[in-house]
Amino acid sequence: MRIFNGLTGQRRLVLIGMFFSTILILIAIGDVSSVTKLSLIVAFLICWVSIGAIILINVISATRDMNTLYNGVKQLSVGKFGYKIDPKYARKESKELYKAFNEMSDKLKMYSESSIESIMLERNKFEAILMSIANGVIVCDNTDTVQLVNEFAKQMLDVNDDEILKTNIQQYCDNNGIDAFKEKIEEFKNTPIADMSDKPLEFNIEVSEKVLKTLISPMFLQSGDYVGYIIVLIDMTKEAEMNKLRSQFVSNVSHELRTPVTVLRTYSDTLANMGDEFDYETQKEFLGIMNKEIIRLHDMVNDILDFSRYEAGNLKIEKEMNDISRLVQEVVSRSKVLAKEKQIKFSVSIEPDLPQIPINYDSISRALMNLITNAIKYSDENTTISIKVSFDGDYINLSVTDQGTGISEENQKKVFDRFFRVETSAHTVKGTGLGLHLVKISIEKHHLGQVFVQSKLGEDSTFGFKLPTKEKLAELEDELLDKVN
Repeated sequence: MRIFNGLTGQRRLVLIGMFFSTILILIAIGDVSSVTKLSLIVAFLICWVSIGAIILINVISATRDMNTLYNGVKQLSVGKFGYKIDPKYARKESKELYKAFNEMSDKLKMYSESSIESIMLERNKFEAILMSIANGVIVCDNTDTVQLVNEFAKQMLDVNDDEILKTNIQQYCDNNGIDAFKEKIEEFKNTPIADMSDKPLEFNIEVSEKVLKTLISPMFLQSGDYVGYIIVLIDMTKEAEMNKLRSQFVSNVSHELRTPVTVLRTYSDTLANMGDEFDYETQKEFLGIMNKEIIRLHDMVNDILDFSRYEAGNLKIEKEMNDISRLVQEVVSRSKVLAKEKQIKFSVSIEPDLPQIPINYDSISRALMNLITNAIKYSDENTTISIKVSFDGDYINLSVTDQGTGISEENQKKVFDRFFRVETSAHTVKGTGLGLHLVKISIEKHHLGQVFVQSKLGEDSTFGFKLPTKEKLAELEDELLDKVN
C-alpha cells in the first residue's frame, strides 16, 4: 500500500490496467495447453517482477529525493543559510525542485549576512557613541543585568569589566558597603514607565570620595517594547566641593566682616555720643583701635578682590624689570606697624648685586606682604621674623621664617589651598583663608615661579617663593606654549 501511494496518478492507472489485463489473460489461459500455459505464466511473472522492480526503484528514488529535500529544509531551519543540495543523482522533477531550493538558500544567506552586518554596524555605532560620551553610561536589561558600560562609568565606580559586566547592578555597593542603586532602581520599577520617560529618576551617590549625580531612564525598541534602562553618571565632585567652599567662604567672610564692623560701629557711636566725656588719650586709643580694624577690613576686601581677579582666566598681569631688593625693603617697612603690637622684630638678609627681574611690582608686593602678615599672625610675642633673598642663577629665592609653633606635614600639603586655615590650640587666627592661595596664584600662574613651605610641628616655619630671571621666564613661556600647541 505504501508503494502504491508513492506512485503518480498516471502510473497508478497503468498498474490498475495491467492488473485487470492479467486477470483476463489468466482466465483465457484455461483454454490453452498445459505447456503453453506454463510458458505464459512464466512470461507474465517475469513481466510483473520487472514492472515491480521499476516501480520500487521509482518509489525509492522519490523517497530519497524527498528525504534530501527534507534534510535541506532542516539545515535552513537551524540557520545554515547557503546550504546546497547536489542535484547530480536526482530525478528530473527533483532537479528543478533542488535548483529552486538552492536559489532560495543563496538568497537567505545573502539576506542573513546583510542583516547581521547591518545589526553589527548599528551595534558598533551605538557602542562607539556610548564609549565616547563624557559621562558614565550603564545599559541594563529588564532583569537588571549590566549589558554595556563605558570607560567613564568604570572609572567613576572604580570597577573593571569582570566586576560589573553581566552582573546585577542592584548588587553594586559604595564605599560604605551600602547598595548604591538598589533602592532607587526599585523606586524606578514601581513608577509608571510613562512618567519615567518624561522625567528620569535623579539622585546622588558617593563612590571613592566622588559625588555622582545619577539619572535612570527607560529604554525601548522601535516597536515600543520596554527592554531595560540606562543609568547615566555625572561626576559632580568639583561642583560639590565648590558649593562647600563657597558656603565656607561666605561663612568665613561674614564672620570676619562682622567683627571689624561691630568694633567700628561701637567705638564710632561711643565717640560720637560721649566723646566730650573722654580725655585726649582715651580718644586717641579709640581712634587707634578703629584704625586697626579699618586696616584689617581693608586687607580682607583686598584679598577678596584679588581672589576674584586672579581666578579670572583672561587676566593678564603686566610685568616690568624691577629691583627685588627695593621691593623687599618697602614691604618690610610697611609691615613694622603690624609687628609692633606683638613686639616682633625683623631680620633681613639680601644678597648683594641681585639682577633685576620681570615682575608685576604690586602683585609681588602683595604676595610678600601676605607671607609676612601670615608669619606675624602665627608668631609669639617678642620673636623675630627672618626674611632672606638669594640668587641661584635662574631664580631669585625669597623666604620668610617665623618662630611659631610649626605646621604638620599633612597641613603643609593644604596651606596654599583656598579658604584653608591652620588652627592650633594656641591660636585661632582670623582671616578669609585666601592669603596664601593668592600668593600661589600670583607666583605660579602669573609669574611662572614656585612657592614652597618648610616646617615641623613645634619648630620654625618657612614660607617662600622663587621668581625666574628674564631669560628663564622666556624659556618657561616657550615650554608652556609648546604644551598648549
